[in-house]
Amino acid sequence: MAKKHENYKELVWTLAKTDFKLRYHGSVLGYIWAILKPLLLFAILNFVFSSIFNPKGSGAHYYSIQLLVSIMLWTFFAEGSSAGMGSLLSKAQLVTKIYVPRWTIIVASTINATLVFLMNLIVIVVFFAIYHFMPSIGSILFFALYIFLTYVLIVSFSLFTAPWYVKLRDLSMIWEVALSALFYAAPIVYPLQILPARIQKVVLINPMAFMINFNKEGLISDHFANGYQNIGLVLAIAAVFFISILSYRKFSKRIAEDI
Repeated sequence: MAKKHENYKELVWTLAKTDFKLRYHGSVLGYIWAILKPLLLFAILNFVFSSIFNPKGSGAHYYSIQLLVSIMLWTFFAEGSSAGMGSLLSKAQLVTKIYVPRWTIIVASTINATLVFLMNLIVIVVFFAIYHFMPSIGSILFFALYIFLTYVLIVSFSLFTAPWYVKLRDLSMIWEVALSALFYAAPIVYPLQILPARIQKVVLINPMAFMINFNKEGLISDHFANGYQNIGLVLAIAAVFFISILSYRKFSKRIAEDI
């Protein structure tokens, strides 16, 4: 059994590395795009909104740092969930020609997104160094926790949607629109505090909005969610993960035939 699990690990890692290499194969800038894409979005949004939400004299680049962290975490979720949803269909030849556990293909696609995110973490560290700002140990630990929970959320979404996407190709279009809506529904470009109190509670029901908000507030001002809120978040994501596994087991049986 241990050897079988080890073989699965090697298979997942091989698929993830292959996807990562193929993603940037043939482009002039290659792996630089992994960093450049979220940086360009950050540059545009920072230029447009910094004067609105961080007027001169209000702090030492706090808005810019918070915006960068939020965009990196959101990009991780958006790209990971989209890649996971389309993973089985994109590997149609692998699914139909030979037998491999279908979940390994899905997990490999999420690891590919994680590799890109880890490269982006370097940018975050550089920005903190440029602004001479050092987060507290507590905020770094919570940041690591929220990254892990974001990954679990990505895997959960991917396990749930990948078998469905084989049948319903419109899911990619629907999810693309949903991601655009969720981006502006989360406190990424604006501080949560500008919303009415009752709206803030509704916004924080979204796990990604919750983690993005308390990530950027924790790293800058050591303002964290309380223990009950964090326990509720962990339990909610654990429940989603469990449901996604049950759904995957039920709807993944005829994937090869549906493709």
